[in-house]
Amino acid sequence: MAALRRPLAAEALGSFFLFATVVGSGIMAERLSGGNVAVALLGNSVATGAMLYVLITMLGPISGAHFNPAVTLVMWLRKELQAKAALAYMLVQVAGGILGVWMTHLMFDDAVVQFSDKVRTGLGQWTGEFIATFGLVLTILGTLRTRPQAVPVSVALYITAAYWFTSSTSFANPAITVARSLSNSFAGIAPADVAPFIAAQLLGAFAALLVAKQMLEPSDLEQ
Repeated sequence: MAALRRPLAAEALGSFFLFATVVGSGIMAERLSGGNVAVALLGNSVATGAMLYVLITMLGPISGAHFNPAVTLVMWLRKELQAKAALAYMLVQVAGGILGVWMTHLMFDDAVVQFSDKVRTGLGQWTGEFIATFGLVLTILGTLRTRPQAVPVSVALYITAAYWFTSSTSFANPAITVARSLSNSFAGIAPADVAPFIAAQLLGAFAALLVAKQMLEPSDLEQ
């Protein structure tokens, strides 16, 4: 596990700042938007996209900058991570992300420990999460294959756009879904709605992996 010390620290730190950005920018946007949900979502999405670019650029060379159990799972299935490393990544993503949410509540003088009452359920929301995660994983795998240096900007732009074109506003991440259930804020999700979101996200990730294998992997002729 000594070899994993730096990657795990990077995953925990990245998840901390990413999740803090999602929740914190949501709180700030809601307070400043005067009730205009579109303006609040714009602030939330731009801040998240900007932070993603910074974190992937900074931490990608250390850990791969997953910050997302669905991405880690796909990398394990592609044999780019061993099982123990993948599990450790997922644990620190959740732990670092929850700590980021709690620290955000502290910054905004809210109760540190809370639960969301924001209902996000139904076929439309679940489909939105499937599409959001499918697109995110395909963006990562496709850009890694064709232009690796563009991964930070590609992922940042995809998530910024997915906030707007998906019905669920693109959680696309099981760890952040859990963490957002612990924040009764603009970015929250009721704990009862977490499991179907995560199921849709995992299905989307698997679907993207299958599509990428067919579309992006080198053919026998190329080898």
